[in-house]
Amino acid sequence: MKPFSPAALGAALTLAIGLGFPALADPLPQGDPASLGFSAERLAAIDAKLQEHIAAGDMPGASILIARHGKIVHTAVLGDVRPDGPEMTRDAIFRIYSMTKPITSVAALMLVEQGKLDIGDKVSKYLPEYKSMTVATGYGPKGEPTTEPAKREMTVQDLLRHTSGLTYGFFGQGPAREAYLAARAGDSARSNRENAEDLAKLPLEHHPGEKWEYSRSTDVLGAVVEVVAGKPLGEVFDEMIFTPLGMDDTMFAVDDPALHARIAEPYPEYAKIGPYEMADPRVKVAFESGGGGLHSTLDDYSRFAQMLLNGGELDGARLLSPQTVAWMTSDHLGERIQPGKYYLPGAGYTFGLGVAVRTEDGISSDMGRKGEYRWGGAAGTAWWNDPLNDLQVVFMIQSRPKGSEMRPWLKSMVYAAMTDEQPTN
Repeated sequence: MKPFSPAALGAALTLAIGLGFPALADPLPQGDPASLGFSAERLAAIDAKLQEHIAAGDMPGASILIARHGKIVHTAVLGDVRPDGPEMTRDAIFRIYSMTKPITSVAALMLVEQGKLDIGDKVSKYLPEYKSMTVATGYGPKGEPTTEPAKREMTVQDLLRHTSGLTYGFFGQGPAREAYLAARAGDSARSNRENAEDLAKLPLEHHPGEKWEYSRSTDVLGAVVEVVAGKPLGEVFDEMIFTPLGMDDTMFAVDDPALHARIAEPYPEYAKIGPYEMADPRVKVAFESGGGGLHSTLDDYSRFAQMLLNGGELDGARLLSPQTVAWMTSDHLGERIQPGKYYLPGAGYTFGLGVAVRTEDGISSDMGRKGEYRWGGAAGTAWWNDPLNDLQVVFMIQSRPKGSEMRPWLKSMVYAAMTDEQPTN
């Protein structure tokens, strides 16, 4: 929530009303669970299960929002905001980490719709340092990576679907991954553009377009968005996504002291992302990571989710066309691109433009329906949209290992709470 002077606030409200955007960040309308096809008793069982995890010390608190047909079926706000209290609130602010990626992807697709960007473009069109990349092939006599020229240049589509050849460094071992760790790729003190330049100096893990590899691709995509839009990524998000959707509490830095009491925190033993401590939201840094830098609230992210579920529009604010959302949530890997060793979407899923996409009702060990798309965050947050059931779920906690452990049973219990007949394809 950004502070306004009275004059600026009035001007912003006038502009929002004039453009047809929501002036304030309102929750989705409340619905009746029974009329929306849910059992109140089974929804309560989800809350009880979450309370068990809170009592076990897995996380101080949790919040969940389930919506169907554009109305809230169920919201639960449980436990505490931080280990030392106070009680969890609906407007608590969470590190959403990689749930930033779908937002960056939407910004890129909005630029595509405006004719300013093409996902078939080579990344070097916007970031020249990506013209002649190399791929790690092994180790030299001094332990340095040996390399060969990339077979082709990476494209913007490669960035969107994680087939650029870039990596993160903390999944597995190998010369490229180790080079990323040694270079401390993703330095918070360096800008998006500087970080993109740093990554271009490192060898790729794979040849572009050959394998899916979870990576800093969306960070580089954020730098591309900045170049195309001609302004910092945070400004792009505010103008193109957050203001139109009324996402007033979604931001890179929660540096306003008035908001600090609302920041959710983990227990110390669950506060690391790999070897690193979770970022402090209160500290404004130079790196506005398109791959993992945002903080948000339950209701804010549900508005973003509902916009996509509605085919790109919410409360009169259209960000994308239905055709673009359908394209975004389609299979962009096909049979030729290999999943790679660390394929996070899992069995039964392909990858679209910034989201994992379910290809079949079966195959996956998680409950769900064909066409579902989703992503989560390293601190435990999760989100999925199920177009077949016109359903969205947003789940917020701050606990590094526990979120991934809880997501399978959470999905099972949400679907178990549905009482109406499942739609067919």
